[in-house]
Amino acid sequence: MPVFERGTTEIHYEVFGRGTPVLCIAPGGMRSSVSFWEKAALDPLTAYADGPFQLVAMDQRNTAGSRGPLDVDDPWGSYAADQLGLMDHLGIDRFEVIGCCIGGAYILRLIQAAPGRVAAAVLEQPIGVHAGNRELFEGMWRSWAEELVAGRDDIDAATAEAFGRAMWAGDFVVSVARDAVRSCPTPLLVMPGIDEFHPTETGREIAALAPAAELLEPWKDTPEHLAAATVAVREFLLRHAPDRAAGTGERSRP
Repeated sequence: MPVFERGTTEIHYEVFGRGTPVLCIAPGGMRSSVSFWEKAALDPLTAYADGPFQLVAMDQRNTAGSRGPLDVDDPWGSYAADQLGLMDHLGIDRFEVIGCCIGGAYILRLIQAAPGRVAAAVLEQPIGVHAGNRELFEGMWRSWAEELVAGRDDIDAATAEAFGRAMWAGDFVVSVARDAVRSCPTPLLVMPGIDEFHPTETGREIAALAPAAELLEPWKDTPEHLAAATVAVREFLLRHAPDRAAGTGERSRP
């Protein structure tokens, strides 16, 4: 798997196919990595393997093959910087994004950081935090932090604790406030989830707040709906595709 280096950060990534560039941000919570796409209801690396997209998938910082420091002051911003840095590395200026689970939160922070670069985005079952499910997310990031500290001699427990608390202090989509979604200029296709980690009401609220959002539901409750959603996502990405950037290379999926 190729590696992109930015300072002391190493990001493992893969590129599949040629065509319109699409950054694919995987599910998996704090363990968001390329392999988790295989567990998604709609896996773009499989569904759109025949194009016409250049699919860029990555292991997020400090999961799977990627590593880097913990930015306690701006956790979500550090991930956005990695994502933008990777696209810079590949020579891609404007691109689309599809993100599942935590990928929805990453997308909204990415758009806030660089709205002119994201031509459109698909949010597949985005996470949402509220009083009733906060403990679930705390358990998720704490288990990741424990594994990280156990496997790294350059990160201590106090830093991991501070990072997790800072990253997951908010509610709603966590990475940005509602006002940021209200002012989001980017076309969004929102596919709400149906479980405690991916509350239906969060997806619907994102679609209601964002001025250029479309809501797609139901989309995964039956094979027929999932097949229709796969077509709808493809058509959405094609409809909003930026001029093709100078993507590099073509790799086959293992």
